[in-house]
Amino acid sequence: MDIRRLEARDIPLIQHANLENLPENYFMKYYLYHALSWPQLSYVAVDVSRPKKTPYDYPKIVGYVLAKMEEEPADGVQHGHITSLSVMRTHRRLGIAEKLMRQAQLAMVETFGAQYVSLHVRVSNKAAIHLYTKTLGFDNEKSEAKYYADGEDAYCMRLELSAIRNQIQEAAEAEEEEGNVNDGDADEGEPVGDVGKAGEDGGDNKKTLAVRGGKDGGKEVKRKVKVGRSLGVQALVEKDESKHS
Repeated sequence: MDIRRLEARDIPLIQHANLENLPENYFMKYYLYHALSWPQLSYVAVDVSRPKKTPYDYPKIVGYVLAKMEEEPADGVQHGHITSLSVMRTHRRLGIAEKLMRQAQLAMVETFGAQYVSLHVRVSNKAAIHLYTKTLGFDNEKSEAKYYADGEDAYCMRLELSAIRNQIQEAAEAEEEEGNVNDGDADEGEPVGDVGKAGEDGGDNKKTLAVRGGKDGGKEVKRKVKVGRSLGVQALVEKDESKHS
């Protein structure tokens, strides 16, 4: 199963899925309106196991979520709305509806900075109500009388998207921290830890490092060797002056 963004060529197939499963149906231009206005928010589930006999075979769309952003929210808060969700009966109880919903919610936050997402559901649709409240965590805010064309009432539900925002922020901070660590490792010219701090030699960016030299009359002697970015490789070699004494 493949979850991907809705494309214009998918519209006849999602309209078919809508007609098969839901009593609320739309004109094709309404799907196109969503696809053109908010191309990041609507997704389809494609059965990739279906054999493709010819190059002209359409993918088998077994589910979709149609979503949008509220253009003029009454409460003044940027938020998304789930217009329609449908999964073919042959592919239910596989978690497809949940995956479609979570992908749409993530896109709402990443792309538009949505604060919450809303939807309407028939009061008689027990399976959908269970998905929204128990699986996805929606809250039932109120009931709207005779919301649907046939006169049935609807529950108006809402889900805060703060958890998704926090996950995105934590992921961004972790990526930034990892980038800073990698940048620090790449700069090998600066002194690290206590090395290079054992004595400053003026302001010419040269430092001295105490190292153990050879033995002089049975005693170990220490020599100071200049190190620094401005010195060549020869100056970094330990000097053993005891051989010349």
